[in-house]
Amino acid sequence: MAKKEPNNDQLIAHIIKGIEEVKGNDIDILDLRQIENTVCDYFIICNGTSNTQVNAIVNSIQKTVSKALKDKPWHVEGGENAEWVLLDYVNVVVHVFQKHIREFYDIESLWGDAKITSIATNY
Repeated sequence: MAKKEPNNDQLIAHIIKGIEEVKGNDIDILDLRQIENTVCDYFIICNGTSNTQVNAIVNSIQKTVSKALKDKPWHVEGGENAEWVLLDYVNVVVHVFQKHIREFYDIESLWGDAKITSIATNY
């Protein structure tokens, strides 16, 4: 029996929940579906205030998604120094930055044609 892939909406909701559990900041969802030749459907971008918080966000996302959807990232990169960690869930790629690294790379402007949805947090 083939493994059932979670739909993007469920995956995104659980990723956002994982970020919010450990107070990740400045959460943006970039919808890349209308852009040609993209590697995935969505980017989710957020930042933490330190490498400790970046690692906590990454761990929280993985735990939340695994528990709810029985899914794990296809690839994880950048955990060694925790300045920019990438979680690749195939159709959804999560970028967890330290704030100064996010400002330096400014991914949102590189993908300026994407529809960006900012998630309001109340912490």
